[in-house]
Amino acid sequence: MPIASLETNYMKQQEVAMKRAVKRRKLLLRRLSVFLILTVALSYLVISTLVFRSSILESKQEEKVKLEETLAKLEKKQAMLENEIVKLNDDEYIAKLARSEYFLSDKGEVIFNIPDPKKKKEEEMSY
Repeated sequence: MPIASLETNYMKQQEVAMKRAVKRRKLLLRRLSVFLILTVALSYLVISTLVFRSSILESKQEEKVKLEETLAKLEKKQAMLENEIVKLNDDEYIAKLARSEYFLSDKGEVIFNIPDPKKKKEEEMSY
């Protein structure tokens, strides 16, 4: 014998309330799913941006180190050239430079060129 269901207003209200609860639960799950997807997408964007920026920062730091080394070399060269300028204002230094590099001499002077043994060994090794 089948059991007959009672069709009362209370039963109809309970049935409607259960359907609403099921709909609310489905909507809640959909909203949470969308929120989760948006959160994951936003997290991915933030993390990828951080990784990209950190790689750029690292490359810029390496470039900075190289440029600082170049700057130090150039400053050293500048100091050497400034020292050379000061020396070139001295007449004795100019005379010494002319004698050693260009073999110029004063009247009655004879310049003898003595080869450097280190340079001679380097030339022999290069052959």
